[in-house]
Amino acid sequence: MFEWHGSGGGMMGIFWILIIVVLIWFLAFANRRGSGMTGQEKSALEILKERYAKGEIDRDEFKQKRDDLNQ
Repeated sequence: MFEWHGSGGGMMGIFWILIIVVLIWFLAFANRRGSGMTGQEKSALEILKERYAKGEIDRDEFKQKRDDLNQ
């Protein structure tokens, strides 16, 4: 029915391609799930500091919001 060996390697080639695709998909999926809370998400204070550094908020607003966060 299907030849798993010999010249061309038709079915065997498809088999190995599927194995590689499944392996890549699994590794990508595991990497996405594992990186959920690995420090990539910024704290509210870090975001506030960035906004102040960019000039989006002034010093008084920064101090007020920082104090609110520290309570």
